Amino acid sequence: MATTRTATTEWQGTLTEGSGRTTLDSSGLGTFEVTWSSRAEEPEGRTSPEELIAAAHASCFSMAFSARLAKEGATAPSLRTTAEVDFQPGEGIIGIRLHATGQADGVSDERFRELAEDAKQNCPVSQALKAVPISLTVG
Repeated sequence: MATTRTATTEWQGTLTEGSGRTTLDSSGLGTFEVTWSSRAEEPEGRTSPEELIAAAHASCFSMAFSARLAKEGATAPSLRTTAEVDFQPGEGIIGIRLHATGQADGVSDERFRELAEDAKQNCPVSQALKAVPISLTVG
């Protein structure tokens, strides 16, 4: 059965001088301030669509990677994924870099990297973002 998650942004003003508030409706976890300057310049305590995409991608990749390791019979005591999403004004999102660290008992370093690459290629968020170059480093 499909699930639906919802977020809402209320925006006031122009693109460059206005501001908005994005609320995570499904979880109720919070409301976050957004502005053009927090997107194209410095965050200054506010978020951006790219940061929210980075959060979604890091968590999705971690889940997919964990599932692949489990299928191998491996135990991963800890996985850490950082996602960096690059935004270029006038062009849009121009790249995503995933950085995964961790270890898994029962798989070689080479197989660990192969499973990480498979997770990168096939996690649902990666699939949704296929139009953007996605790189992966594993350490």
